[in-house]
Amino acid sequence: MSGEADQTDVPHRGMITACAILATVLQLLDQTIANVALPYMQGSFSASFDEITWVLTSYITASAIMTAPVGWLAARYGRKPLYIACIIGFTATSMLCGAAQSLGQMVVFRILQGVFGAALVPLSQATLLDIYPPERRGFAMAVWGVGVMLGPIMGPTVGGWLTETYDWRYVFYINLPFGILAAAGLMIFLPGGREHRPQRFDWLGFSVLAIGIGALQLMLDRGLDQDWFSSREIVTEAVFAGLGFYLFLVHAASAPQPLIRPALFRDLNFTSGVLLMFMVGIFMVSSLALMTPWLQILSQYPVEAAGLIMAPRGLGSCVTTLATGRLASRVDARLLVAIGLVMLSYSYFLMSRWTPDVSQHEIIIAIIIQGGAMGLLFTPIQILAFVTLPASMRTEGAALFSLLRNLGAAIGVSIASSMLARNAQALHEMIGGSVTPFNRALQVAGPIHRWLDPASRHGAALLDRIIQEQAQIVSYADIYLALIMATVPAWLLLFLMRMPRKVVGAAAE
Repeated sequence: MSGEADQTDVPHRGMITACAILATVLQLLDQTIANVALPYMQGSFSASFDEITWVLTSYITASAIMTAPVGWLAARYGRKPLYIACIIGFTATSMLCGAAQSLGQMVVFRILQGVFGAALVPLSQATLLDIYPPERRGFAMAVWGVGVMLGPIMGPTVGGWLTETYDWRYVFYINLPFGILAAAGLMIFLPGGREHRPQRFDWLGFSVLAIGIGALQLMLDRGLDQDWFSSREIVTEAVFAGLGFYLFLVHAASAPQPLIRPALFRDLNFTSGVLLMFMVGIFMVSSLALMTPWLQILSQYPVEAAGLIMAPRGLGSCVTTLATGRLASRVDARLLVAIGLVMLSYSYFLMSRWTPDVSQHEIIIAIIIQGGAMGLLFTPIQILAFVTLPASMRTEGAALFSLLRNLGAAIGVSIASSMLARNAQALHEMIGGSVTPFNRALQVAGPIHRWLDPASRHGAALLDRIIQEQAQIVSYADIYLALIMATVPAWLLLFLMRMPRKVVGAAAE
């Protein structure tokens, strides 16, 4: 089913929406739910730290690669059969992951899980865009956006509880009842129909894109451990990533039937929206990756307390996402995005001023503002991007949106982690250079001189700990200020987007 004619009278719209959101949460939850269970899996499989991380990277890489051909698969086999088959396949491979007896089996099953799960987010988004009329798409994207926001945030909390209460295998077994509900609901309530766009599959385009994405993911995952471009491995992966993406773009521009049609990028709103969503992926995940070690290492919060303190971030996202669904029909979506960018920058400014003794009250205020900003960004960007896109291109466009968001998230985490480690090391050397026995501040007689005497083993160790802490504080502040500067391109892209008059008029009525 697709097209504008199908939107006016769709039976069981609420049930279809619930099933689509459930499928979205399933896929995104599994990107982070296994994180806290990795130490337990490592013991079960007798694996090293580097080896066990393949449980995460294999899923993310397979999911990213298989997102690109979703549009072709939906056009070839029909959206409903593809949707249901992917949910069933995702649920079945989740059970296989839970039953894995070796690391090799786990990696293979996680790859298959990523292959089936790749289509769930773009198909959910395209389905909701089709079953809701233009004036209600803001509401549809807002409700769907709650699932997109909450999936990665809920993952570590749910995974930790299941692992501690039962066993790490239940991190995967929990998908069974929800997968059955989603598949059964779509079988019963989702109307049939096919998107007729018969064409041959672009194997060359898919192959070079898969090489580019796979090499980029490997480079980002292993870059920090291998000291980035001082390693021959990382240089090789960077060359393959660049070559893969370059060949894909050249092929897409010249091939008669490419995997992703260049016509998508003739729509300025969609092109700007895809780039904005790429940046949202960077902002959303990098700040989350930075916040966790801050709370646990610098502020000395236990794991459970850190999880509870971060929970209001999801609350802020839910509130503004749902509010945006109602406001989108009355307010220009570009204004909502602008407000979201201002709130995001302000939250980064607050976080750049944190010290280890920052109060819980200040932390919660900052992360609520940040979560609220994400809710204001996510839904309006989707409305702006898809409002001028033809219905026949929605599934393909939604797949590209999901791909760019995932790439942004991977790049954001890698850059943030690398900057934190490098800046902290450089600042440690800079600050430590002034801490010598000749420093007058350390020559003053009294308790401080006895405790922090760099000539003694105890004093040198205590000084090193203090310097390391100060270096990390300054490094975190620098990264948050850099993230504020990174919002500037988002402002420039926002000015390129337009709201069609007929949509604004319909919304006003």
